[in-house]
Amino acid sequence: MSVPWRDRRGRFLPFKAAVLASLFVPGALYAFWLSTDALGGRPVMETIHGTGLWALRLLLISLAITPFARAFDWPGLLLVRRMVGVAAACYAVAHLGLYVVDQNFNLIKVVSEIALRFYLTIGFVALLGLLALAGTSTNNWMKALGRNWKRLHRLAYPIGAVALLHYYIQAKANVSEPVFASGLFIWLMAWRAVPDAWRRRQGTATVAAINAGLAVLAALVAAGLEFAWYASTTHINAWRVLYANENIAHGLRPAHWVFVCAAGFVIVFLAHRLSRKRVPARPAIA
Repeated sequence: MSVPWRDRRGRFLPFKAAVLASLFVPGALYAFWLSTDALGGRPVMETIHGTGLWALRLLLISLAITPFARAFDWPGLLLVRRMVGVAAACYAVAHLGLYVVDQNFNLIKVVSEIALRFYLTIGFVALLGLLALAGTSTNNWMKALGRNWKRLHRLAYPIGAVALLHYYIQAKANVSEPVFASGLFIWLMAWRAVPDAWRRRQGTATVAAINAGLAVLAALVAAGLEFAWYASTTHINAWRVLYANENIAHGLRPAHWVFVCAAGFVIVFLAHRLSRKRVPARPAIA
């Protein structure tokens, strides 16, 4: 039986072990805060929100692993993609489980709330999708499904979109965090839209320029989503929110942070490629 911190040959991998341990940290922190009454007047509700947020964060991290692995020539990073995705499903299960606790284990009420409240319905759909992906992430399922396995696991993309919509509705008036998460998700989807075969044929400057363009695109779409949300669902002046993206006098807006993160990826990518070119070739052995 394989264990998460070993490879297929049974060798211990410190990196996988470290990532596995780090995935328990958010849950352990919330357990500690619950036990020490550090979460305010509604500790269970705070933990519900926290576990849901970490489910979404880990889903985004799992989607970001492929771009980072390819951009930085780090195939070992792909070894932790599965466990990060499974962890996202586990935090989503905890998210629902704590909601059941908050409803005093009244399962009839929980089911009716999920059926009647749209944001809970789509949240439950996202949870089912994550469980399906986690359950079929094993090597046996990969062999059994063959080419269909990749097709099935591309459902992570619409699941991410549904989870973000759930987050928007739950956040209500202040959607800064959902907008930021949406911008990162859009960047990840835009990166995947560029054919990998074409990207491999291009030089470093061209790839960096494309990635910089994607950073601008993701930031602009994030700003547009923020405007659309405030204009359609709140009484807040959406134009003032949009104008706030034109300067940073009062701090960075979510769209700005999306650009900073995506542009940071480009800078690190360039630094990595340039440093790799400067490494002198080893002399041939006579």
